[in-house]
Order: sequence, then structure tokens, then C-alpha cells
Amino acid sequence: MTAVPEQVEFLYGIDASVADDSRYCQPPRVVQFRITKKTPKRIYYVRRERVPGDLEIGYVNRQQLEADGEIYNHGAGGWWAPDFHLYLNTPVLEQARKPDLGELKAAMAAVHPDRGGTDEAFIAARARYERARATA
Repeated sequence: MTAVPEQVEFLYGIDASVADDSRYCQPPRVVQFRITKKTPKRIYYVRRERVPGDLEIGYVNRQQLEADGEIYNHGAGGWWAPDFHLYLNTPVLEQARKPDLGELKAAMAAVHPDRGGTDEAFIAARARYERARATA
């Protein structure tokens, strides 16, 4: 007789931590938190495992999470913790697209003072263009 593997369930959070050094900046990523137990009132999950077997367990209100699909967990330790905002299903992360230098150059030309734009608008458009060009 073959044993049926136990289904593992997860809650999901977003790790958007930013290092002080911009060279090591990573885009936000989805983090899985394994559910360990469900009761009628709470869902318990593994916040982190420091070493094998040393689990830090967190919990959230089950009714609210299942009704809304997401919950803010004020017991997580702080807004920066990946489990501060938990989701029942995998959240979709929106990735910022790279700025199009052609679009920025056209926008800069459109607000040029010789074409009826203001000095302030041109300076702001040129600053956006220069920042994008420096990072490209």
C-alpha cells in the first residue's frame, strides 16, 4: 500500500527589503510561509526556521484571512517583515519597466520653452532623462 504524501499549504508574503548599499538592491520577491496548523479561529505558520527544528511560529485570524484573501499581521514584528502582509494565494508582483530613453527625450522636447513649455517643466523632464540615461 502506497502512502499518500501530505499536502503542504502555504501563506504568502512579499520580501521588499532594501540594503543600504544600492549595489545589492534586489527586486521584491514572493516568500512562502508553511502552514503548520489550522483551527477554526487561527492559521499557524512557520515565520522562520533558524536551524532545523528550531521553528518560530506565527498565527493570523483565519476568518478574516479567508474572507478577504489577505491580512495585515501586526504581530509580525514590524512593517518591514515579509509576513506583515500575508496573502492566501500567491500575489502578483508588478515589475517596473525600464524607462524608454526615446520617450523621455520626446517628452523633454515637447516641454521645451521654445515650443511653448515652461522652464520648470523642461528642467524636470531633462532631469528624468538624465537619470534614466545614467542608469542605462
